[in-house]
Formats: sequence, C-alpha cells, structure tokens
Amino acid sequence: MKNVGIVGFRGYSGAELVRILARHHGVRVLLLEHRADPDDRPRPRGHAGPARIPCTAEEVKTHKLAAVFLATPPEVSMELAPGFLGAGAKVIDLSGAYRLRTPENYQRWYKAEHHQADLLAEAAYGLPEFHRARIAGARLVSNPGCYPTAANLAIQPFVQAGVADRQAGIVCDAKSGTSGAGRKPSLKTSFCEVTGNFSAYSLLDHRHVPEVLQNSGLEEGEFSFVAHLLPVDRGILETIYFRATGIKTGDELVAICEERYRGEPFVRIYDHGKLPDLRAVERTNYCDIGIRYDASTGRAVVVSAIDNLVKGAAGQAVQNMNLILGFKETEGLL
Repeated sequence: MKNVGIVGFRGYSGAELVRILARHHGVRVLLLEHRADPDDRPRPRGHAGPARIPCTAEEVKTHKLAAVFLATPPEVSMELAPGFLGAGAKVIDLSGAYRLRTPENYQRWYKAEHHQADLLAEAAYGLPEFHRARIAGARLVSNPGCYPTAANLAIQPFVQAGVADRQAGIVCDAKSGTSGAGRKPSLKTSFCEVTGNFSAYSLLDHRHVPEVLQNSGLEEGEFSFVAHLLPVDRGILETIYFRATGIKTGDELVAICEERYRGEPFVRIYDHGKLPDLRAVERTNYCDIGIRYDASTGRAVVVSAIDNLVKGAAGQAVQNMNLILGFKETEGLL
C-alpha cells in the first residue's frame, strides 16, 4: 500500500477523489487540512473517513506520501507544489496552474502572474491518451481541464488525420453542469439562477481554449469555443462542427476515431449516427464519442460526453496517479 494525500478534499473534485480512491486496492488516503471549514459535512458514527494531517511539506515527508493531489485553486497549487515535490512526493494538480507552457501564456489566459517557469516547463500534461509515456515518468502532472478533455479527445484524431478543413474552422459548442464552477458559493451558480435556465459565458476567451490549441495542433483563429451552463449538477456534452475533406462516408470518420483510440480503456466510440448523452457517462471515467457526417455538404458533427468530475477531473487524476506510481491504469476506475 502506498500513502497518497488529497488537498482540497471538501470541494467537488476532491470529494470525488475520496470516493474513487476508497475502492483503489493499492493506496491509503490521507486528507491534508489546508484550511478550516465550518461547513464540514457531518458523518455517521463509526464512519470517520480517512485520517487527516496538517498540510505541510514536513507531514508529507513524515508520512512518506508517494503522491499528493491538489484539488485547489491555481494560486494555492503554486504555493504548495514546490514544497511537496521537495519532500519527495509526486504531485497531480487538478487546477490550471501548470497546464500552459509559459508564464506569458498563463498571464494572458488566467489574468495572473506565474513565477514558476521551471515547473511550467517540467509539468506533464495529464491526458493519458495523448501523453502516457511522459506522464509515467513525471513527478508533476497537470490534470487537464474538463472542457479540453472532451474537446481534445474528439477533435485531435481528425486534425491529425488531415481530414478536418482547418481553413473552414472548427466550432465547439460546450455545455457543463454547475459543479464545474466549484463549490464556492456564487450568485451565478445558485439554485434559483440555474434551475430552468441556460446561459453562455466566456465567449472566445475561455481559459481552457489554449489547452485545446496546444494539444490538438490548432491555431487560435481556426477554433471557436463557447461554454454554456446547464441546469444539472454534473456532466459535459460538447457538440463539435467542422468540414471534412477527402471523406466519402461517416463510417470513415468513425474508423479514424476507432483506430486512434484502439486499446484505450476509457474512450468509447459509437456507430455512425449514434450519439452519447450525459447519462451514458455519469459517474464514470469514460469519454463517449459519436459522429454524424453529411457527404453531400462535407459537414461533420462530433458529440463528446464526459462526467466533468470524473474523466474531467478526479477520475483522470487517478488514471494519472496509476501511471506515475506503477499501478494498472484502470485500477479504482472500472
């Protein structure tokens, strides 16, 4: 058994980590108390949950933590990651702190300064289907954003195969449940504002856009992304539009996707014309992809669905932990 820690275990992604790791046969979970929370949920008698320890590099070293998950805001991740790495732990960061490659890019999209250029360059981008070998040897893994996970898995095979007409542009119409905004209360995500409602936000300047560009090989002018808030608690569904070239049937597009993800345990491809929905992936680490193609016009539509708290956050983080600690990649996730 290897000891692993979770910072931010009271948030939605952190709580999902606790749930998933409870069924993992290779780790013992310790909860790192970063701040007091008067709203800690009551627990039944006799069910105290994992042990809690102070959130310090000294405690990480004392308890010989093999890995620490940071389910924290970017500024907190940047505060804690260097110390934990120095204490000998691998770090899997669920925030956006280390997803982009340069401080300049981070400043542009996150509107904040980044003073750890060395760690930005070192961090492995934690999308196993694209970067498995680098993740396995990394000491710092930056877990992808939920929107880019669904987008990259759906877009990259067609860009890579050269069948997406990049000059015509690729449009991603993305919708997420409210848990994607985190647990911190806000008027925008309160029940009365969300229920029975549907809204768009962060048009053309969403901070997840550069993750799609750097992993799918697109230029900013070739990609349009709009995020929407669904009146549900969890799940992401993205509808992606592009013009296909050199393709005669929809089955050819399905075949491209199927070949790209052959042997991948967490990507499922549908028959042509069949499409996933949120229920298909709820509380799973799967990304489900469906495709529809109109040969007469060259229009292709790809639908990509994930659970934003699992494949979009905690599940993918466990997938990354399995790779860096030498466990079977699917352990705790199937």
